[in-house]
Order: sequence, then structure tokens, then C-alpha cells
Amino acid sequence: MEILSVLVEKLSKFEPAALGVLRIVSSLIFFAHGTQKLLGFPASDKSPEMFSLSWNAGALELVGGFLLLIGLFSRPVAFVLSGLMACAYWIAHAPRSPFPVLNGGDAAILYCFIFLFIVFAGPGRWSVDALLGRERG
Repeated sequence: MEILSVLVEKLSKFEPAALGVLRIVSSLIFFAHGTQKLLGFPASDKSPEMFSLSWNAGALELVGGFLLLIGLFSRPVAFVLSGLMACAYWIAHAPRSPFPVLNGGDAAILYCFIFLFIVFAGPGRWSVDALLGRERG
């Protein structure tokens, strides 16, 4: 048990950095969904009609993804994005099948809970919020 407690103590020192990496990587990938929907990069076969539900989701993905990427207003932005992903799952994926592996909703569920975790845990290291003194980094 002594080895385990030493390992936990050593790993705990990296918690803020690991949280920052989780925030940065997940928001960067999420941001790409917004750039695809609204800016056409990477190229896609379909582009949503302006102010449609999908376009509004793309706007939140683009703006919210960028804010979360840099770590500005991290907790409220993560809260909104978590809700967006919950709605996306129930509106676009769940009607296809009750099983996420069949309805393509795996990513929506993961984003929902990663963002919800950030609401409670904060942005971690390397965030504008930490630079402004709103969060400890």
C-alpha cells in the first residue's frame, strides 16, 4: 500500500497540467467541428443553412471551442457546451438507436461529460483564466 500512496502523491502533482491538456485537446478537436460547419474547413459535403439548428450548433462549437481552447470563461463556456452536446445527442443521435455505438453519438456523450467535468474542475494549467487570476493554474 505504501507504493500506491507514493505513486498517487507523485501523480497528483501533474493533475493541473493533465487537466489543461484534456481541456486543450478536447476543445481543439471540438473547435474543428465548428470550423467545418461554418468555414468549410476541413471540407465537407454539406454546409448548414444559416441560422438553422446545425448552424447555431456550429457557431457554439466555433466560438465556445475557441474560448475553451484558450481557457477564457472556461467554466460557463464548458457548461453551455456540455448542454449543447446533451441536446445534440438526444436530438440527432438517440432517435436513430438507443445504443451510442450504433447511433454515432459516442463523441457527443464524451464531449458532454468532459465539458461537465471542466465546469467543476476548472480549466487546469495554461489558461487565460489562470493568467487573469480567476483560476489557479
